[in-house]
Amino acid sequence: MAEAFFNLFAAGKFISYSAGTFPGEGINQAVVTAMREIGIDISNNKPKLITYDMLDVAKKVITMGCNVEDACPANMVITEDWGLDDPNGQNLDKVRSIRDQVRDKVRDLLNEMGQYSSS
Repeated sequence: MAEAFFNLFAAGKFISYSAGTFPGEGINQAVVTAMREIGIDISNNKPKLITYDMLDVAKKVITMGCNVEDACPANMVITEDWGLDDPNGQNLDKVRSIRDQVRDKVRDLLNEMGQYSSS
């Protein structure tokens, strides 16, 4: 969700990549549904494993509640953790709430970067 929101709102000025420490087999269908409801199709996205190469080129690393100290290669770089709930296993209403939190956090991040415009 964050990758999709960021890339949409940044409009090519910056690019976001989403990856995890333990990526799933496939994308969460409740997340696909929640994003599709607001006109964003992520159905062709695939979970990716975070790599040191990704971290080497990143300007900023955001974690979504992963246990950075124990599992993330992100513990080798300065990160900002958003502490969001994992949508896995959640009902659609909860996934919508998480989606909206992610959208707001991405907007705030881009505002901090001077790159978000609501127009």
